[in-house]
Amino acid sequence: MSLHEAMLYEKQAESKVKCCLCARRCLISEGAQGFCLVRKNQGGVLFTLNYGKAVSAGVDPISKKPLSHFNPGALVLSVAAAGCNFRCQFCDNWMISQDKEVAGRPFPPEEIVKSAKENQCQGISFTYTEPTIFMEYAYDTAKLAHEAGLFTNFVSNGYMTPEAVKTIAPYLDAITVDFKGGGDPDFYKSVMAVPHVEHIYEALKELKLQGVHIELTNLVVPKMGDSMDRIRQMAKWIKDYLGPDTPFHLLRFHPDYKLTTVPATDVQDMERALLTAKNQGLNYVYIGNLPGHPSENTYCPNCNTAVIKRNSFDITQWNLTADMHCPVCGQAIPIKGKLWQNNLRYPYSLF
Repeated sequence: MSLHEAMLYEKQAESKVKCCLCARRCLISEGAQGFCLVRKNQGGVLFTLNYGKAVSAGVDPISKKPLSHFNPGALVLSVAAAGCNFRCQFCDNWMISQDKEVAGRPFPPEEIVKSAKENQCQGISFTYTEPTIFMEYAYDTAKLAHEAGLFTNFVSNGYMTPEAVKTIAPYLDAITVDFKGGGDPDFYKSVMAVPHVEHIYEALKELKLQGVHIELTNLVVPKMGDSMDRIRQMAKWIKDYLGPDTPFHLLRFHPDYKLTTVPATDVQDMERALLTAKNQGLNYVYIGNLPGHPSENTYCPNCNTAVIKRNSFDITQWNLTADMHCPVCGQAIPIKGKLWQNNLRYPYSLF
């Protein structure tokens, strides 16, 4: 693939450029790359180095993203390009997100859409690495996806500028924003090399304003990022600014990358986190990475009926009415889209 000029940058004096895509707003000198390692200043022009190059592609159930209230049962073609604007010491995709080489095989936007159709997917998910830093690639693909009748989804750390949100929003149907450690600024700085957490909240407000369906996750990391006070504050913020029906997924930590000596989160701590978030008035709080736990299910906030039962990525029981209401008390359950029936039970990789 030839070099592709980047979106959202400003030319500066002395042939420098300021990238305005992620909240770092890197000032990049001639010949240098941004923090993400995939955006380079050549001759005072910012280029993206990962356009049209996928490091991973596969078919996933939408519940893997995780999205529980958006087109349940749907399949998505998941695509990732190299690079990331975070340096998470626990990253489970570090092989492709932290590589200094801009790897990948040619997989242009039109081929992604074609592959999604051929694999009977209903949507395309930009995931595994951070889609913000392959925005140009995602943008062109998402535009073609909409023309082909497919929905689109970001799985993102949320560290994007308001300008970036406004750019992608017309072609972005849903986003999962992944918090870690309860959004603790010290945790973000020391374990993830992220200077300012507040930019994520700014992006979320803009995503809400733009009408993108939002679900949030929070990775509960033992000892380092498992403060119940932080989870309480986050849940309150979600209720106040995004609404009490916003799905909130609490994810169990498992050892990976540079944090292999940190144990998996205790189940009782996950359950405490669940109650802490629900007590702030959130109607739909889930526990992830704990297959078979009752908190994978969707419960009616009015009568507590299990209206959707799940086991890991699979929907095992669907109890909602045709117009997405609780069959017992009639409470409306905020599911966007429709229930899809697919034969695929497990994800599979294309490359």
